[in-house]
Amino acid sequence: MQPASLRVAKGTEELHLSPRMANRHALIAGATGTGKTVTLRVLAEQFSAIGVPVFLADIKGDLSGMAKPGGDNPKIAERAAKLGLADFSYEGTPVTFWDIFGDRGHPLRTTVSEMGPLLLSRILSLNDTQSGVLNLVFKIADDNGLLLLDLKDLREMTRFTGDNAADFKTEYGNISTASIGAIQRNLLVLEEQGGDRLFGEPALNIQDLLQTDANGKGMVNILSAERLMQSPKVYATFLLWLLAELYEQLPEVGDPDKPKMIFFFDEAHLLFEDVPQALEDRIEQVVRLIRSKGVGVWFVTQNPLDIPDKVLGQLGNRVQHALRAFTPRDQKAVRSAAETFRANPDLDTETAILELGVGEALVSLLDEKGTPAMVERAFVMPPRSSLPPLTPDEIRGAFQGSVLYGAYEKVVDRESAYERLRQKAEQIAETREQEPAPVSRETKPQPSETGKLVGALAKSAAHAIGSQLGRQIIRGVLGSLFGGKRR
Repeated sequence: MQPASLRVAKGTEELHLSPRMANRHALIAGATGTGKTVTLRVLAEQFSAIGVPVFLADIKGDLSGMAKPGGDNPKIAERAAKLGLADFSYEGTPVTFWDIFGDRGHPLRTTVSEMGPLLLSRILSLNDTQSGVLNLVFKIADDNGLLLLDLKDLREMTRFTGDNAADFKTEYGNISTASIGAIQRNLLVLEEQGGDRLFGEPALNIQDLLQTDANGKGMVNILSAERLMQSPKVYATFLLWLLAELYEQLPEVGDPDKPKMIFFFDEAHLLFEDVPQALEDRIEQVVRLIRSKGVGVWFVTQNPLDIPDKVLGQLGNRVQHALRAFTPRDQKAVRSAAETFRANPDLDTETAILELGVGEALVSLLDEKGTPAMVERAFVMPPRSSLPPLTPDEIRGAFQGSVLYGAYEKVVDRESAYERLRQKAEQIAETREQEPAPVSRETKPQPSETGKLVGALAKSAAHAIGSQLGRQIIRGVLGSLFGGKRR
């Protein structure tokens, strides 16, 4: 059965979004305080109601109230009455809480190997030369079946690579000591910022984000991001990794009747700040192709100019809240936003953007054929869930009562690069102590300690990689392990 359309807003008439068009991506834009977060909430509620799981980051700590019905704000009732919504009722959504730090939700982690060198280079703010060296560190680890699970694995692998750069030079090229030092220093900074909580096991199983509840409603996955936003680059890169994992792991579904998932990327401008062109091109590729996996990406940002043209051109659905025009750049943003809409002869779009009230927006949604509708001025539908956030005790009770509780709470530290490198080094040291000193300068040259260590690691590579991956490690479009396969 075809799922019901989503009632997004109402002007002279109701504006509906067909679920079939929701994976064509979207932009929610507007100045601070104009209603973007409420719009996000309203859409998430309606996607959940038709059985579509949602992922969103709670940056301000005000979205946890989605877990229970509203009714605590008279302005919501006033809006429902003003729009003539006779069937309006208050209702909560099923919520799964996540938190990288484990305080306000299930711990959400990935492994260093799964994130890959490209995204880690951005988190660590490495330049091109340093990024090249980090790629070599990963390559040496991959070639020798060494698992990089947490930051101590990466630190030890980086130290080992730097200490033995001369031995790797022939096969891998020059490894700059200065770059090794920069990587090590930035790893320490990341750890001090709490980055050690981001990496480790058990790592996130993407399927846990794609669940529905017993009534068939899509789970709203809320990532607590207040602390995470203290490191904006870590926040943006982690969400990008998550998006890439969805792309790598989900099968092709074409154009389904409704999305497999809706991914809200709040504060989307952080994704594109100071990003190298090569990474921006890959982001554009992921956004373009993930649609065929049934995932709709909804970018939420203050200014449409925050989004590169190649990405902005893929966002078929638009909800534009008010903009302010205090500077020439602001004025350019207003003109650009107005020009991206399909013109309505009865509406001066550029003027309207400056006049919109809180909760009011210019809306253009794709019709059943994928054609943008003419822009309309309208009020966004009121939310049905509670606007005030849950108390810390309520949040704790919610995630401790979740079916996922216990799956991620206990950290697992299995044998990986750190343990194996230390173990092999100790074995070689013991062997060296037991070997008699050479009796003559004519003695045949012996392999270096590093050569012995690398050789020993290579022999056991197949065991470490595991039979399910075979002999070759394949990395996806953003450098993470292809398909997110566990090792």
